[in-house]
Amino acid sequence: MTDLADMQLFVQAIVSGSLSAAGRILHLSPAVASKRLSRLEERLRVRLVQRTSRRLALTEEGALYFERCQAILADVAEAEAALAQGRQEASGILRVSATVALGRRWVGPALADFALANPKVAVHLSLSDSIVDLVDGRFDCAVRIGGAEDSRLVARTLAENRRVLCAAPSYLARRGTPASPEDLVNHDCIVAGWLPAVEWAFCSLQEEGRETSVRIQGRFVADNGEQAHDWVLAGLGVARLSIWDVAAELADGRLVAVLPEWSGKSAPIQAVFPTRQFLPLRTRRFIDLLVERFALARASLFGPKGVLPL
Repeated sequence: MTDLADMQLFVQAIVSGSLSAAGRILHLSPAVASKRLSRLEERLRVRLVQRTSRRLALTEEGALYFERCQAILADVAEAEAALAQGRQEASGILRVSATVALGRRWVGPALADFALANPKVAVHLSLSDSIVDLVDGRFDCAVRIGGAEDSRLVARTLAENRRVLCAAPSYLARRGTPASPEDLVNHDCIVAGWLPAVEWAFCSLQEEGRETSVRIQGRFVADNGEQAHDWVLAGLGVARLSIWDVAAELADGRLVAVLPEWSGKSAPIQAVFPTRQFLPLRTRRFIDLLVERFALARASLFGPKGVLPL
């Protein structure tokens, strides 16, 4: 296959009128320029130009090839310019995966604002509480609790996070409020996840190193946190959810923290993506936006004037 550099030399020689002039423009010696033009003709097995001491004259085949080379080089220049522009202006399709609850409360609204601010970006959001393969699924990034276990992925922390027990006031009025983790065996517990846990582990927020676990009665089991969230709001039981999933309801009283001195295992909310190298501008800017959004939310919900401990 012909080297694009040889095509460029050929076109430049015709435009400039001589090989020596083309060589000066492309920083080639006259001998090297002449050798490369001869190599091009040998590869194509056709004479492209008639050389005289003063100028180059295109052959019939050379004229046809010259026209096609100009078009090809123009296409290459246009493609490279488009990539260069893409590095300055976000464009293309941003494909994001997220858990259902995080996606609906945080990622979806952020994507909507990002698309409005970047009109050349289309957004595709996939919501699932199962772990998707970013590489096979061609996702630009995913937002997960717990981050990346795949060595091919890079993780960037968006926010600290812990799981909290909560229930609706109506449920607590009907069934009473647990006084210890062990009391949960006498309560209806709402379990979420593809592999629902039948044992909940807790660590004390008051006594460092103190831990306990309880085998719970999971009458209500869902494969995603959003359904568990709906059930706990309906007063059907006690749920253990990410504090980011229930922050608004805990703040306005629709839910009440149960056993606030105990916490489930902490796992940060992270954006994960296949690689740092050549990360598309749309992906990098969207992750930056998520970091900003979670920081603002943390300040309002969990800051000095916030109502919840993180």
